[in-house]
Amino acid sequence: MGTLVILDLPVKPDAVAELSAYLKELFPDTRGFEGCEGINAYLGEDGRTIVLVQHWDSPESYQRYLTWRQDTGVFAKIMTMLDGDPVMRFFNPIDA
Repeated sequence: MGTLVILDLPVKPDAVAELSAYLKELFPDTRGFEGCEGINAYLGEDGRTIVLVQHWDSPESYQRYLTWRQDTGVFAKIMTMLDGDPVMRFFNPIDA
């Protein structure tokens, strides 16, 4: 089992549809990125928080992916649609 990454995105009210469409464009490449085991997006009950739930084979794979997205300008574009800072959390599996 790998690493679970939760990314909370506080979206500007007028940018929810735009960001949702952009994520739909991005996800095929994300899912094809080496180490990605899955990614899904969820809209919060407030109608303006998008949460990305990502499964990666390792933290290192996710870091390579994040660096690639930063280098290609994707991260900067997403930031223009946010109404605050994203919150990224990492979780490792436990034996339970």
